[in-house]
Amino acid sequence: MVTKQLLKGLPEDADLRRADSLAREIFSDVANKWALLIIEALGERTLRFGELRHEVEGVSHKMLTQNLRMLERNGLVGRKVYPTVPPRVEYTLTEPGRALRTTVDAMCGWTHQYLGHIEDARRHFDA
Repeated sequence: MVTKQLLKGLPEDADLRRADSLAREIFSDVANKWALLIIEALGERTLRFGELRHEVEGVSHKMLTQNLRMLERNGLVGRKVYPTVPPRVEYTLTEPGRALRTTVDAMCGWTHQYLGHIEDARRHFDA
């Protein structure tokens, strides 16, 4: 977590600890399972809505739509509409989205590394 010392001189919007900060709003937007899984699925690829829904198992049409809109609003995903019938829409990560993907990849790596440990802890806790 960022200390108060490191935040000196930064606008209040940069403080994740403030309930009304822009930083917390952005953090809340991208730190949800669907957003993280969408970012991971897009990776270095461009995908259509149906392809994304197939890649992110369990996501509903509504949740995928909401998260794609939020990621687009925050400038992390680009959306391109082709003037065809029916319209073809493609999604791709923007430069900030690709930068965030580095963090998402690290989280995925952490999950894989400690999966066994977490399973053991859960068994011990639930016993």
